[in-house]
Amino acid sequence: MSAKNKLNLLDVSLIVVSLVIGMGIFRNPASVAATSGTSSIFFLLWIAGGLIALCGALTYAEIGQRLPAMGGYYKVFAECYHPSVGFSVNAIILISNAASLAVVALIGADYVSDLLYRKPSGIIFNTIVAIAAVAIFFVVNLFGLKTSSRTQNVLIIIKVGLMVLLISALFRGVLIEPHGYEEGSPLFTLNDKNAFSLFVISLIPVCFAYGGYQQTINFGGEVKSTRDIPKGIIIGIIIVILLYLLINVAYSQVIGYDKMKNASAIGALLCEAWFGKGGGKVFDALMFLSVLAYVNILLMSNPRVMYAMSIDGVLPKIFSYRHKKTEALVVGLATFSIITIVVTFFGKGVDNILNFTMFLDSIGMSTSAATLFVLRKRKQNQEMITGTWNKITPILAAFFVFSYFMIAVGVVIKDVNAALIGTGLLALFLGLYFLVYHKKIVRWIFRKS
Repeated sequence: MSAKNKLNLLDVSLIVVSLVIGMGIFRNPASVAATSGTSSIFFLLWIAGGLIALCGALTYAEIGQRLPAMGGYYKVFAECYHPSVGFSVNAIILISNAASLAVVALIGADYVSDLLYRKPSGIIFNTIVAIAAVAIFFVVNLFGLKTSSRTQNVLIIIKVGLMVLLISALFRGVLIEPHGYEEGSPLFTLNDKNAFSLFVISLIPVCFAYGGYQQTINFGGEVKSTRDIPKGIIIGIIIVILLYLLINVAYSQVIGYDKMKNASAIGALLCEAWFGKGGGKVFDALMFLSVLAYVNILLMSNPRVMYAMSIDGVLPKIFSYRHKKTEALVVGLATFSIITIVVTFFGKGVDNILNFTMFLDSIGMSTSAATLFVLRKRKQNQEMITGTWNKITPILAAFFVFSYFMIAVGVVIKDVNAALIGTGLLALFLGLYFLVYHKKIVRWIFRKS
């Protein structure tokens, strides 16, 4: 890959921010407040989630240095465990990411409709807007990594700027009443459950709000300096932690901890602190911008996993094709975009099918982070590991692995069916891998004979 198309420290840092900050932070804190019981537990949750994320960031920072590869999230499973594990985990992630992208794009269309017409539009309008968003960034990514990363930088800098604006509502000295609440959502107090139970239940959505940065290692083979991988991951996650903590302070001060419990669109309420009734329009624009940033970053990341799988022979060779001039991963990009567009026709209901990904993500995070110990034992790229922080990385990694294993246990307790579906799908893809691989072996034997 030519040096001019490679990523620098700023690019890597902003990719981390893009992968983590989605739409959830503008509504999830309301449900976390509802299940945390007290404001003290609420803020402790976001601090604990940030510390877990920081431990994870330092872990993946070293993994990225030791195994700098395009599609690194596949490579760590394939090289440290077995290609079948890499194939199974990442195949499910690719499918769920395409479905999630379709759902998010359709939700984004709702915000466009509200922005333009002040009311929900029909299925045709939403589908057209969602497909248009995917198509636009498909074209952007065809121009190569540098163009797509610069586009992403602009989108995420604007988005962070708007988050800072929401946070600054703290200084307006106003209280905003919620306009409505999510019916049927859980609401717990210390009388219902003990503090530990409330903490564990509420930590699941908090940790998923902080997740996504692990996918940064998919760009490991496209960074100008390998040393920028750990720096970028650490800088990015610190920015996220600060923004998350500050915006939760803003929610609790501008809306009130008790009143924000299960409140609808709490992000829009912070906009109202600045713009009054017109704040809803600003929020619609902010949310659609979040959607565009999400569309672009997933179109950047997922084809790189398909490329790595193709190089290893677990996907057809055509997925490793790169455009001669732009070096864009044309086939992988087109395939992922087409799958996403097809899913848009199924509507937002597909999101309910994806609950099992919470369980698989937890297992994926803990097992991928554990590859650090394998890479250290092999002393892979040992000469690149020079920072003093690396001395405590194994301790941080062990804490991170344990934390996400416990989150997986929490998901089982909360929704055992989702865990069973996730386990079943993992077994299905493992079986598919060995079935195809076995046929390759048989064909090779016959050719030799």
